Amino acid sequence: MIKKTSFFLSATLLLALSTIAQPDRWQQRVKYTMSVDVNATTNRFTGKQKLEYSNNSNDKLSKVFYHLYWNAFQPNSSMDIRSQELGKNLNNGRPDWDARVKDRISKLTPEEIGYQKIISLKMNGVSQPFKYHETILEVNLTKPIAPKSKVVFEMEFEAQVPLQIRRSGRDNPTTGVRYSMSQWYPKLCEYDYEGWHPTPYVAREFYGVWGDYDVTIKINKDYKLAGTGVLVNATEIGWGYDKPGTELKSTTADKRSWHFVGNNIHDFVWAADPDYRHLVRKTPTTTLHVVYNFKPNDAKNDSLWETVANAAVTALPFIEKNFGKYPYPQYSFIQGGDGGMEYPMATLINGPSLGTVFHEWMHSWYQMMMGTNESLYPWMDEGFTSYAEDLVSEFYYKRPSIQAYRDAAARRPDNKDLKDALEALPEEHAGSYSSYFNLVKSGLEEPITTHADHYENNNAYSAAAYSKGEVFMSQLGYIVGASVRDKILLEYYNRWRFKHPNATDFIRVAEDVSGIQLDWYKEYWVSTTKTINYAIDSLWEEGGVSKIRLKRIGKIPMPIDLRLTFKDGSTEMHNMPLNLMFGAKANEHPAEKFIVHEEWKWTHPTYVVEVNHKLSELVKVEIDPSKRMADTERRNNLLDIKW
Repeated sequence: MIKKTSFFLSATLLLALSTIAQPDRWQQRVKYTMSVDVNATTNRFTGKQKLEYSNNSNDKLSKVFYHLYWNAFQPNSSMDIRSQELGKNLNNGRPDWDARVKDRISKLTPEEIGYQKIISLKMNGVSQPFKYHETILEVNLTKPIAPKSKVVFEMEFEAQVPLQIRRSGRDNPTTGVRYSMSQWYPKLCEYDYEGWHPTPYVAREFYGVWGDYDVTIKINKDYKLAGTGVLVNATEIGWGYDKPGTELKSTTADKRSWHFVGNNIHDFVWAADPDYRHLVRKTPTTTLHVVYNFKPNDAKNDSLWETVANAAVTALPFIEKNFGKYPYPQYSFIQGGDGGMEYPMATLINGPSLGTVFHEWMHSWYQMMMGTNESLYPWMDEGFTSYAEDLVSEFYYKRPSIQAYRDAAARRPDNKDLKDALEALPEEHAGSYSSYFNLVKSGLEEPITTHADHYENNNAYSAAAYSKGEVFMSQLGYIVGASVRDKILLEYYNRWRFKHPNATDFIRVAEDVSGIQLDWYKEYWVSTTKTINYAIDSLWEEGGVSKIRLKRIGKIPMPIDLRLTFKDGSTEMHNMPLNLMFGAKANEHPAEKFIVHEEWKWTHPTYVVEVNHKLSELVKVEIDPSKRMADTERRNNLLDIKW
């Protein structure tokens, strides 16, 4: 009882803090109270939902929309046909469909399909007419919802859990998990400053309304559950929720109820299986749960999931220092789903891979706390998360920091061992750069302003959202400086968590922190498929001054770092800011001489750098030695001079 009270107090404080010093953009608000009764034999359940909806906009709403995600898992659905149509396209001889979906939906039997059906729907006690649009329910209200007012919807619904196809479902043969319950309830669509977002469930992604969830799940007593939120009846359930290591408490009833509460979130996930095991780790700020399917006589499996729990404890302080505090009282890593899929306060992962663990956990920052419309800005979700995942992995595995080696090499230019070590290190975020370069070469690239469901190619979507999005963040460090980029990320967290930011919102934060104009970067990188390509064109000497002509070949203009290496082993970094920036980054390596030149006008294809050294002193000229600029042809960035 005491724990339950303290949770509600902390949740209230969390909501209050989220409104302090935040941008003044109205947010709709929901409060769900749901109870479901699961029949584990028929794989169906009935549910009741009470939804308090606060219309905080200045608009009168004559209709509302709900997501009915599981209706996608029926033959001839939009998800089914879209997958089959994409499968007709070949990439290197392979069908371009999601390997988990393929044409499997078309083969589902009536007992294997998923569905969500509305039995009744009332607003303030009055029945409302509704119409199905496959995965979207349209409700034409008998009375509009007035601006700045609250209404109460009451719904009764029933559902059938689909055979595991994509993200949610039952009886996944790979994991052995009985129920992965994501997208499981009728979920109100988001209405924001752009209007309604009734996005059909075709493939990806999600967008939800901030609110509070009170969920009670009644299921066969042998099942063990994990999910979003805090289990408020932990003393009744046991199984490690009351205190680590306890068993599931016995009951004479055929079913037991699991009661979860989560506040200031925009979705709710749970999973259930009779063979789940539960690991608990407590940190000073939150409780970490790891729930996985037990495999008899497989000690290695237990060990791997123990590693997940311990790794989370190790990584959390680093994550909070670099990306912001985790504000919720718990987080659960749950074996389930079909790969890795993030939800508030929990994730479904099909196995104990730490790469997946770190990636899905970082979605708590870049989606679960930001709530960006993933359909419109998938690169702000997947790309930012992939960027953060790389840093967490580097920290956890204690990989040598390439930045530290660069700083050391700059301080000791005569140390050959340091130089050799630097050359041997992989470049930062190398995988994402390589993926992006391959996307460019494929000819399949589309602007990352493309709606997530409307890419013409699945592989192109993945490379754009994950890799080009990750490069966006790494390359931002090149433009404004790595330490400034890090400050931008923390300010983005402070200013926009719980606020549904868009791309322009992020850029405004970056401009405020850096003092540099960056709208041009967003427009070129996000809204176009233009590329970067700079080259060293020629060099000569006049009156003891070396002159180096640089040439812009690609269509995206950028600031340029140019490192010069001299015969005595010393180096200088010459920076040519872009005129559109109205500023320049500071020296990132204090041990190295840093010279800022006159700005390079974006309209001019060439630029001549003047250096107060004789040409005969130069032995190397290199554009962007950090390789953070996504130059699609790096061979013309380096000139070794053999005297």
